[in-house]
Amino acid sequence: MTAETQPLPPPVTALSCDDARRLALRAQGLLGAPDRRAGVRGVLRQLGAVQLDTISVLARSHELVPYARLGAVGRTAVEAAYWTDTHSFEYWSHAACILPVEEWPHFAFRRRARRAKGHRWHIMEDSERSCAAVLDRLTADGPLTTSELGGGRNGGEWWDWSETKIAVEWLLDTGEVVCTERRAWKRVYDLAERAVPDGLLHDDLDDAECLRRLVAQAGAAMGVATRADLADYHRLKGEQVDAVVADSGLVPVEVEGWGKPAWADPAALAAPPRGRHRTTLLSPFDSLIWDRPRTERIFGFTHRLEAYVPRPRRIHGYFAMPLLAGGQLVGRVDPAREGTTLVARQVSVQSAKAVAPMAQALREAASWVGCDAVRVDRCDDPKLAAALRAELTHTSG
Repeated sequence: MTAETQPLPPPVTALSCDDARRLALRAQGLLGAPDRRAGVRGVLRQLGAVQLDTISVLARSHELVPYARLGAVGRTAVEAAYWTDTHSFEYWSHAACILPVEEWPHFAFRRRARRAKGHRWHIMEDSERSCAAVLDRLTADGPLTTSELGGGRNGGEWWDWSETKIAVEWLLDTGEVVCTERRAWKRVYDLAERAVPDGLLHDDLDDAECLRRLVAQAGAAMGVATRADLADYHRLKGEQVDAVVADSGLVPVEVEGWGKPAWADPAALAAPPRGRHRTTLLSPFDSLIWDRPRTERIFGFTHRLEAYVPRPRRIHGYFAMPLLAGGQLVGRVDPAREGTTLVARQVSVQSAKAVAPMAQALREAASWVGCDAVRVDRCDDPKLAAALRAELTHTSG
């Protein structure tokens, strides 16, 4: 091949830091008018994964995610949107996540990997008999929780799983069983053949096709991303991203100050991000801020969940929720509820400009969870604390 006939490298688009930030916000549904007709299911499809977590302060994280994008959608409506009419399932993505049911075929690579390993955390005493017993019960009586199947623990610590629990989780990992909803925070299991629509119930896609789809989906959900960002979104390995990113449809870009190769969703590049910025509190498990290095790179904001940090070592509080306003992360609050009062146990805001947005976000969150008052206990700046209390009094009047 001569120099004249060699293919040229793909064009590289240069993006400013602000360009990248706005692309990320729009891709995450936090810039521009929300699609209220698509609602919670539209948010789930756009994000590709919504993380589940046991912690519930104002609400559980999977409720807070659509709230941040759509506003005060009813909490029962959120649950119904996720779990009715086989629109979604729970599986391992970034963590334990709610996923659009259309993505079932694309997690075949992970199910195959689990089967090949033969176990995850626990090893069954008699896997054939135990799995058959679970499948028989689900066939006859499902959908069922672990308790309904016979109990999840042997009586010791939380990880001391019963044989039934090990079996049903193994069947979940490998795709014979599906978690179709959470009931009182317990997984509800059903047979995959009942829970997944016929056209999606297959593991026919090879690993490369699965990975291409998940890398492309992650790129679309983030707008612009580095290799590490793309890997983290669905917890892929870096080499898995490397193997497919050139064929994913994502476009190579250079982002000012990032100093790393990056890729962008071509649809995101086709139209400049415009529209209204959301002012809202974000769950610490919101996909906008899943990854600390990415959050620092895009927003210059260091975010850390401190729920599992010993109390004396916490800086911002147990469940500090970042404040998004004007397209920036400008503060955070550690909330709690006392009766019908939302308590801001600890607040920090970056400047006086963030006081009014913090007051707005607190009032809206309080109203959403059925509180009629907001109390600020502590703020890291006394002057801004006084201004915040005054703003809250003004906005409640």
